[in-house]
Amino acid sequence: MDELNLMVDLVEEQIVRGNLRWLANFSEIHRNYQLGDLKIQLYAFGGLEEKGFLLSRLFSALVTPKYKVHLVTCTSSEFNDQSLRKLVTTCKGKFSKEDWIFLALIQDKPIERSLKKTIESLGDRTVGIEAYSLASKERVVSENVLGKGFEKQLKLSSPVFEAFDLPDYVKSFTLVFAISTLFLFTLQLFFAIPVFNLSIVPVTLMLLFLFSIIVGHALYKSRFKTTLQLTTEGFDVRKGKSSVTKKWADFRDAAIYITPRRETCIRLYGRDETFDLPLSRVGLSRKEAYSMIKQMLR
Repeated sequence: MDELNLMVDLVEEQIVRGNLRWLANFSEIHRNYQLGDLKIQLYAFGGLEEKGFLLSRLFSALVTPKYKVHLVTCTSSEFNDQSLRKLVTTCKGKFSKEDWIFLALIQDKPIERSLKKTIESLGDRTVGIEAYSLASKERVVSENVLGKGFEKQLKLSSPVFEAFDLPDYVKSFTLVFAISTLFLFTLQLFFAIPVFNLSIVPVTLMLLFLFSIIVGHALYKSRFKTTLQLTTEGFDVRKGKSSVTKKWADFRDAAIYITPRRETCIRLYGRDETFDLPLSRVGLSRKEAYSMIKQMLR
C-alpha cells in the first residue's frame, strides 16, 4: 500500500463522511472496479435525489433531475492525453448520456503541460475532471461547471486522517459547562444578579447547554482533536494546536500497540526513541496502516 492507495482511501473517506453530498448522494462504493477493460481503483455511484425529511423528498421528486452521478477515481504513475481520452470514452460508453461523471486522477509524477491543457479545455458539460500530482502537489481541474464544483468539494492533498472522538468532546463540553455554571453562581452570590431564580432556571440552563456545545467544540478542536497526515517521506501528528513531524528514515521497525485505554497505535522503533502513531483516534484500519508503514520503513 503506497501513497497512491492512501489517496484513494482519502477519497473514500470523504464520500463516506458525506463531504461530497453537494455533488451527489453517493449510495454505493466499489474498490478495484472493472469498467470495460479498465480497472478503476474506486468507483462511487449515486444520484441527486434528497433522502431527508418529507418536504425534502417531495421537492426532490418534483424538481431534481433523475439522472445518475458517477465518481471514478484512478491512480497511475503518470496519465497522458491518450489514457484520459480512453477513460472518458469508456465512461461515456458505459453510462447514460445524461449522467454526470466526475473523474479524479491521482498520479505520482508532475502533470504534463499537454494533459493540463486537455483537462482545462474540456468541453463536455456532463464530465468534470480533477487531477492531482503527488510530486508537485499541483491540482488541475476542467474549467466547466462540473469541474469547478468538483474542485470545491473534493479535497485532494497528502492523506490526512481524522475521526471525531466523543469522550474528548464530552470532556470539553463538561469543562465549559462547569466553568460557566460556576461563573453564574459567582455572579448571583457576590453581585446579587438573579441568574438562578426559579422562574428563569430552565432558560438559563438551556442557554448554558447551547453555549457549552459551541464553545466545547471549539475547545475540542484546539486541545484534543487528533489528525494524522502521511507522506512517502514521513508523517505529521497534530493534537489540537501542537504538532509533531518525523521522517520514516528515523525508524527501523513497527509494531501494533494497544494503549492502557484500549486505543490502537502503531509503535515505531528508532535507534534512540519510540513513537506511537494513533490509529483508532483517526479512524485508520489497523491492518492496512500496519502493512503500509512496514513498507515505508524498508
